Amino acid sequence: MDENPAVHQEMFTTPEEQPRSDEPNPVDCNKYRRCLLVLFAFSLFATTLGLGIYSHLQKESQLKSAAPPCLSPACLKASEHFSVAMDPFSHPCDYFLFACGAGGSSTNKERQRVKGSSNEDNGELDKKRQVRTGGLVRMRREADVQGKSDGRLNTFPDRQTALLKAIKEILESPEEGVSMSAAEQKAKKFFKTCMDAESPEKVRSEPFLTLLQQLGGWAVSGEWNQKDFNTTLTLLMSQYSTFPFFSVYVGPDSENTSNQHYIQIDEPHFQFPIDWNSKTHKSKASTRYLRPFYLSCGQYLALLGVPSNKTTQHCGLYISLSTTLAVATSPLHYRLSQKLLYHRITIQALQTVAPAIDWLACLQAIFQPLPISQSDIVLVHNLPYIVHMSETIRQWRVKQEIMGTIPLHTYMIFSLLQTLIPALDSRFFQTMRNYSIATGDTQEEMPRWWRCVQQTERGFDALLSHAIRERHAQKEAEELIHDVYSSLKKKLTDLSWRDNKSSDFILKRIKSLNPRLSTKTNDLNHTELNHLYAEVVLEEEDFFSNYLQMLVLEQKSRCRLLSHGTRAEGLSITPSISGNDIIIPVGMFVLPFFHSSYPRALNYGTLGSLMAKDLLHLLLPDIYTQANNPVSESMCVWSHYLSVTKDPGQAGTFSLPPSKQQEVWVQYSALQVALDAYKMSFTRHPTDSSLSGLSYIHLFLSSFTKVTCDADPYREFMPFEPSFLVTVLCSNSGFCPKLLTCLNKSQSYPHEMLCQSRTLH
Repeated sequence: MDENPAVHQEMFTTPEEQPRSDEPNPVDCNKYRRCLLVLFAFSLFATTLGLGIYSHLQKESQLKSAAPPCLSPACLKASEHFSVAMDPFSHPCDYFLFACGAGGSSTNKERQRVKGSSNEDNGELDKKRQVRTGGLVRMRREADVQGKSDGRLNTFPDRQTALLKAIKEILESPEEGVSMSAAEQKAKKFFKTCMDAESPEKVRSEPFLTLLQQLGGWAVSGEWNQKDFNTTLTLLMSQYSTFPFFSVYVGPDSENTSNQHYIQIDEPHFQFPIDWNSKTHKSKASTRYLRPFYLSCGQYLALLGVPSNKTTQHCGLYISLSTTLAVATSPLHYRLSQKLLYHRITIQALQTVAPAIDWLACLQAIFQPLPISQSDIVLVHNLPYIVHMSETIRQWRVKQEIMGTIPLHTYMIFSLLQTLIPALDSRFFQTMRNYSIATGDTQEEMPRWWRCVQQTERGFDALLSHAIRERHAQKEAEELIHDVYSSLKKKLTDLSWRDNKSSDFILKRIKSLNPRLSTKTNDLNHTELNHLYAEVVLEEEDFFSNYLQMLVLEQKSRCRLLSHGTRAEGLSITPSISGNDIIIPVGMFVLPFFHSSYPRALNYGTLGSLMAKDLLHLLLPDIYTQANNPVSESMCVWSHYLSVTKDPGQAGTFSLPPSKQQEVWVQYSALQVALDAYKMSFTRHPTDSSLSGLSYIHLFLSSFTKVTCDADPYREFMPFEPSFLVTVLCSNSGFCPKLLTCLNKSQSYPHEMLCQSRTLH
């Protein structure tokens, strides 16, 4: 039998024909190469990752390392604001409950009474709007806040006070061998005559009585040439910034993103409190304050030499007309709900619905030499009041013809007197002050320098804005704005949105906005500024005359705003949106919140965190209602707070109303954004200085603690001290010098609560 052919063939294959066992197989070779490539790629990735982690740890280590001291004059002065009392890591147990330290403000015990009401309080919402516009910032009245003899820390002033102090330093600064511009000389002369308290005391009421004669006399004194009602009204509004029956100012349309500015007409400011009935939706003068109002009227007449037998009649008619006008006013929240704000109407149409006022002649006089025509659009903020005001004036003009008295003219002259009281002798000011106290004003009287700075600012806003930018807002300010807004965009992009369509719109809008410092008016050179104030002629010892000049400058400022759409926003402390720009006013960049020589940790911890809060509040309506994260993050922070301040079992018994949830999220997000912005800056410039021997990050957190305790206008809307947020940050990141733990407390520290944004990891 034949053998298997395959076996037979294999047995007789020659050695040359047999494959050599030491030659590599092509398939095995390719597999080997692939393995080497994978191994190399993995090694490269591991090396890169290791270097990244090492670099990150190095940066974190640098942030926590000791820093060389800053020895500039600004830093030495700033160091007076820092001590162990404001260090969150020195006494953590006290920090949990007394977050503002021994020299700080109220404790959190008062803030714990926030049992959950889900309804928004209209009063709180109005207060928040006023804070955002700078209207409710509680200004400190002291000329300078000095160190306490009991060892407590110097406090930061609020931002409005800091800005006014910066302006005061400019107005009081010596020439130092360098010739001042003519405009600056005039501003300093105005301020100097204002500070001369003796000048008005010498002339008493004579300047005002002389002015009345120039205006045609006064019916109360029996000497009056009976000028036409609209003629007198136009004169007072155009030359003396006095608006008896309605106010006129210039501003953008809130529903229009363009830079166009419009004439705006609103309710006037009444000298007495007004009560609002939320059931009948009607206003009336507070009856309990009418008697003090009547008494102050009589005192003013006596100071002006009016016989006492005329007081009853003229003051009675003045009060009657005032209270009649007041019944058509309404508070802001009601006007918002009824869509009474920003009503667009032509001047011609306004003349039809409110014919008692010669609107065209009045507005042409106020904004001369600008061309104003019947077809121009104006924005009215309470048209029902304007209609009521017009009808009231018509009726009283009929009454005065029958009665033989002139209440409308008396009303206008009293309004002029209120405008000019700052330039009159102290008897007038004290009468006004006594009435304010009688109506419940418990705030301390502002020092004279404060009032004089404000008056100088009214007339010389463009000059002072320019000076502040030159002295304070350098390139470091531009960098801080860029870093804070870049970090803010990262934070918002990281949010989880409820609706894709709305989130795309919001994020596109946020990315399209361009934060910038100040406006065109701050770019005026000295020649242009001198030209702007060329017609101003000031007297050395006549503040009353200089004050009238300031009122003329104020009128020109309104004209500039209407014609150019720009203003001296450097004298503001609140960011605003104009078209696609977020205007960051240079008035924010003043001591003690910012200085170009400060350690960046100080600048970012103080002004950086305040700016982040301002920007979040500015953008809040579009963010908070459309994203999921704010509610969950704020409740996480609130749970964290309860877990370390209350007994076990009580942590879930306190809930937060929506307004406080929102504020907690804003405050915590602002801390995250400011820290991330500082990290950006530190990456570019990996060196910094410090104060009091603190590490970079230590100084940043202490700065945040200090500024939130002393100068944060939003902290009153928080259920606890905002500085407590440092404890939450430290439990969720590795940036802190050490953990904020309190060994004396029985509660377990809540490491499991992760309230941190991915942005900071």
